[in-house]
Amino acid sequence: MGITIRPVRPADYAELGEVTARAYLADGHLDFGEDDAYLLVLRDVAGRAADAEVLVAERDGRLLGGVTFAPPGSPLADIAGPDEAEFRMLAVAHDARGQGAGEALVRACIERARAIEGVTGLVLSTQHSMTGAHRIYARLGFVRTPERDWAPIDDLRLLAYRLKL
Repeated sequence: MGITIRPVRPADYAELGEVTARAYLADGHLDFGEDDAYLLVLRDVAGRAADAEVLVAERDGRLLGGVTFAPPGSPLADIAGPDEAEFRMLAVAHDARGQGAGEALVRACIERARAIEGVTGLVLSTQHSMTGAHRIYARLGFVRTPERDWAPIDDLRLLAYRLKL
């Protein structure tokens, strides 16, 4: 069976929060490890779902990963302009990587952005170390926009990408 992308359900919140947190921790994306304050944000799927659309990838009933899609005006959009959508917190469980779940989640965000009238681009922020995700973005036509790079906290410079729709 293929990968299914669907909206998160409340019953998925804890599992997706843990998948996301474990992916960031295992890949070394959190400077303070288990003590990193961002872990609380990564695990707060219910909070994200209240302000944006959280999507999950699943196969045969198993949750593989998820992403947060922020339409224009969402409080979860960090760098999006008024005519842009944004996605955040793309994560796939380690044992599910290389099976297309990450790309399927990004494609779902592209479809959602294209369906919103007046949206001309889809943007995202990523860390230097997220090289697997960078390959997905390049394959799908996202372009680095270094003029939009930013630092949410000291010593954490995020790279910006944009897809023209």
